[in-house]
Amino acid sequence: MIEIIGSHDKERRAAKLERIRERNVTLDPDLMSQVGSIIDDVHGRGDAALIDYAARFDGYVMQASELRVGEEELLRIASNVDANVLEALREAISNIRRFHEHERQESWEIETEYGVRLGQRITPVERVGLYVPGGTASYPSSVVMNVVPAQVAGVPRIVVATPPRSLHENPAVAAALCELGVSEVYAVGGAQAIAALAYGTETVARVDKITGPGNRYVAAAKKLVFGKVGIDSIAGPSEVVIIADDTAQAEFVAADLLAQAEHDEDASAILITTSERLANDVDAEVSRQSELLPRRTVVEKSLAQYGAILVVADLEEACAIVNELAPEHLEIVTHDHDAVAASILHAGAMFFGPYTPEAVGDYFAGPNHVLPTAGAARFSSSLGVYDFVKRTNVLCYSREALRHSAEKIATLAQAEGLAAHARSATIRLD
Repeated sequence: MIEIIGSHDKERRAAKLERIRERNVTLDPDLMSQVGSIIDDVHGRGDAALIDYAARFDGYVMQASELRVGEEELLRIASNVDANVLEALREAISNIRRFHEHERQESWEIETEYGVRLGQRITPVERVGLYVPGGTASYPSSVVMNVVPAQVAGVPRIVVATPPRSLHENPAVAAALCELGVSEVYAVGGAQAIAALAYGTETVARVDKITGPGNRYVAAAKKLVFGKVGIDSIAGPSEVVIIADDTAQAEFVAADLLAQAEHDEDASAILITTSERLANDVDAEVSRQSELLPRRTVVEKSLAQYGAILVVADLEEACAIVNELAPEHLEIVTHDHDAVAASILHAGAMFFGPYTPEAVGDYFAGPNHVLPTAGAARFSSSLGVYDFVKRTNVLCYSREALRHSAEKIATLAQAEGLAAHARSATIRLD
């Protein structure tokens, strides 16, 4: 079910890694055209378009008055959540909020010679829209991971859009919203929800930034509205890489590979190990444990397509492969995980030791689980408070300061052929 590639089979390893790297969000021209038409329609017809798409795509007939989910309805749905789920959710929210409090940024200012004052003002984005997908991808944990950093940043208005049936299908999402104090919720899904959040309709509030996961239509819509609004990212399928030596326990490693593979058929789960014994033991454990999983069919397809066990000569080689892949999640289960981590240049999040499975980060520990995928960890980071604030540069020159700088400013402006820029500095010396 999962391919083992030996340390000497460089050609087969290269082909497998290339296949894994190529799996990402494919925004083909036909998809972009379809989504572009939906966005234009929502922009032009507003609520009427949302109602039509709810009937067409969700099989849900609704009136304009039903587009916004009332607070009483939200509370009623949330009341169906199991008490144990609610208790775990509350503790997770507390942990995640505590972590993100450390990401707060403060405005700053310095004063240089001649009374020059320079600095930055840190202010929150005014309006943020969170998209919550429906069906099997409707996760309360994603709600928490998107809302909490926005709240810590001080965003005054947080709006949620989710397909018409999703709250009823997963009441834990409604419970998460209630626990977080988010009450502006719209029963709108898909690309049309992204369009509504970007442009606004008679009912749905326009926002300044959109975050949250979604299918390829949602991803395409986010790409198309970027510039009108900010977005978090265009996320690809989820992935984990595990670096392990002979100190790792095969059953633990196998469980973590399977946890990743059950996300969807495009998920990727890779073990890189210096131990042939561990490679064979993990292979056997994967087969044994997968038989117990409700999503076994998804797991098997994921591992067959994008799973692998790579045997390498040493941990240095393992780190080189990781740096090339720049994975979303990296687990390090070795004798000295800190030493291995020192050689890692690109990873969305790192999990150290045998008792830190990816799941602790997905749900509970505190760091955000919205991470760069498909190699984007080479240039981007996890979602955080900094994604919900703006940095405004502040400059204040005195007359004396400008007198000392104006001619140099003018020289640079003239070098660019911008005479008016030069004069705007020198005119103040007359």
